[in-house]
Amino acid sequence: MSKIDVVLGLQWGDEGKGKIVDVLAGRYPAVARFQGGPNAGHSLQFDGKSFVVRSIPSGIFREGSVNIIGSGVVFDPTVFREECANVSKMGIVPQEKIVISKKAHLILPTHRLMDAALETAAGKGKIGSTLKGIGPTYTDKVARHGLRVGDILTPDFKDKFEALKARHIREFASLGFECNPEEKEAEWMDAIEFVKGFKLIDCEYFVNGWLEDKPMLAEGAQGSLLDVDYGSYPFVTSSSTTIGGVCTGLGVAPSKVGHVYGIFKAYCTRVGSGPFPTELFDETGEKIRQIGHEFGAVTGRPRRCGWLDLVALKYTVMIDGVTDLIMMKADCLDSFETIKVCTSYMIDGKETKEFPFDTRAEITPVYTEFKGWHTDLTGIRKEKDLPKEFKDYIKFMEDYLGVPITIISLGPDREATIER
Repeated sequence: MSKIDVVLGLQWGDEGKGKIVDVLAGRYPAVARFQGGPNAGHSLQFDGKSFVVRSIPSGIFREGSVNIIGSGVVFDPTVFREECANVSKMGIVPQEKIVISKKAHLILPTHRLMDAALETAAGKGKIGSTLKGIGPTYTDKVARHGLRVGDILTPDFKDKFEALKARHIREFASLGFECNPEEKEAEWMDAIEFVKGFKLIDCEYFVNGWLEDKPMLAEGAQGSLLDVDYGSYPFVTSSSTTIGGVCTGLGVAPSKVGHVYGIFKAYCTRVGSGPFPTELFDETGEKIRQIGHEFGAVTGRPRRCGWLDLVALKYTVMIDGVTDLIMMKADCLDSFETIKVCTSYMIDGKETKEFPFDTRAEITPVYTEFKGWHTDLTGIRKEKDLPKEFKDYIKFMEDYLGVPITIISLGPDREATIER
């Protein structure tokens, strides 16, 4: 029996999961997405070209790979068709490499309109949604009103669609908003026909059958601190971004999980609203943003930037059961004289190393400082060539977190990677 290994983001998303899945995917004949939707832009770079995938698993560019869109995903057929058109330009035939769970929930055009209406109605209390319809789709799923991919094969699909659209129109009216629900409907229905050209699977049987003799890599979207249960609620996404989401999103037992690769950046970023204890509002924060090109792959929004938060990172390492750590973008700190990491919080005059329930409390980070390495790391491919200051930095983090850093990424290209 083979295992399903997992790649998870350990911060607020944008850790670089796409690159690492692309790097690891050559070792796995199948890659699966288990939650999230097209709000997650995974950036890949190789052979001098850059790509962003949103719904399609990041293994799509690996020859011979099977790519699974799991049951826990919310699925926008219009966005999916656009992505397929882009990968087709690479000579890839998506229909030969992608399978889609019948139990994945569909994002309707009215879900996207509802997303925007709810954010507008929230005013200053908005959570910073990407407005892709993710939250409203998961809301319908939990409320048991949703439409699933498998419904497109039923003879009364159009009736089901009209019934859910009518429900949304009533909700718009209750919010005091007007909408044009037919605006994108024809395009969406055309995309539904496109989806019918793919293999639609019973995900739980497909995945467990696969694992009888072949390994699989599961790919998370967003980051663990955006988990609906264990993230910085209410400023979170609408799905389970932690290890438990793998089991519910793909229909596998916990005993089937093997390695858990936890990805983090050498600093922190966040998009949208919500707490961020180590956020920098000065020139240092702006320098990190510019060097790291910290702008959303899907939205283009500038990301909030700050020093690495080891308190939050140890928290997500714990709840995810991380076995291997992967550090991204350390090369973006090459030119800094001093590098800081948060090793504890001060809350109400007391020092703690635990991530608090009330993340909106006044949290003052306590920092440990390191001397910068003043070395261009991007061309280094062997661990022995890394500067001493950088090795000391890594050793400190491993001791604090209690988990080895087994992969270090030193640039966006798949070759700019050191495995230890």
